[in-house]
Amino acid sequence: MAPPRSFLWSRRIFLTLLAGFVLVPVYVMVSSSLKPLADVTGKFRWLPSGLTVRPYIDIWSTVPLARYFVNSLIVAGAATLCSVVIAVFSAYAVSRYNFRGKRVFTVTVLSTQMFPGILFLLPLFLLYVNIGNATGIALFGSRGGLILTYLTFSLPFSIWMLIGYFDSVPRDLDEAALVDGCGPIGALLRIVVPAATPGIVAVAVYAFMTAWGEVLFASVMTNDTTRTLAVGLQGYSTLNDVYWNQIMAASLVVSVPVVAGFLLLQRYLVAGLTAGAVK
Repeated sequence: MAPPRSFLWSRRIFLTLLAGFVLVPVYVMVSSSLKPLADVTGKFRWLPSGLTVRPYIDIWSTVPLARYFVNSLIVAGAATLCSVVIAVFSAYAVSRYNFRGKRVFTVTVLSTQMFPGILFLLPLFLLYVNIGNATGIALFGSRGGLILTYLTFSLPFSIWMLIGYFDSVPRDLDEAALVDGCGPIGALLRIVVPAATPGIVAVAVYAFMTAWGEVLFASVMTNDTTRTLAVGLQGYSTLNDVYWNQIMAASLVVSVPVVAGFLLLQRYLVAGLTAGAVK
């Protein structure tokens, strides 16, 4: 039975309004990035009077955007890799084995998501400074310290989500691998991990996006050499002026890796989030 015409028109109107709500800010960002600074700071016009690609050229010289870009790639990539590797082994152990304190571990991992991140800012700052003074290992102001910081946020949720996904993978696959001569690690790497690819991809995307756009800890735990993109974009605002067109251009440029990765992996992401949320 076909739905009534009123429902079809209501759906079309709603989707049109929703698309406008999403696309209008994107249009303003793109058009502002192609305007001279005088046009951006003046009266707003929906149709630019003149277009220029100069902001996309100047963004690399106004601030060291390339260095910030490399820092963000290294930090986000390393945090993602470490989070995925640790979460895979931890979630597999919780999903497949019974041990004392298993329930306490899972509840503790999930409960860490209840606390706002700002509560950990001062403790981590003092911890990194004291470790640096005692051992000479420079965690404060380094990429390594920032990677460890991001692991404290992405790892608990990654473990919890993969536990649900591994529970959905039949245990018969593990037993068949063990019968064929694989050990527990071999069964995990050869059988379970390929079967759990969507869940692992979802965890990787979550960990990467968490590290890529984080501002609070990056603004405190980094210096001029290790600063990331999320903090480096503030360099386009000076005491004398704010380069709005360059900010818009830089924002579009730095969003390309995340958008491209999401488009390439969205099929795995949706499947992973669905399977990991429902046991």
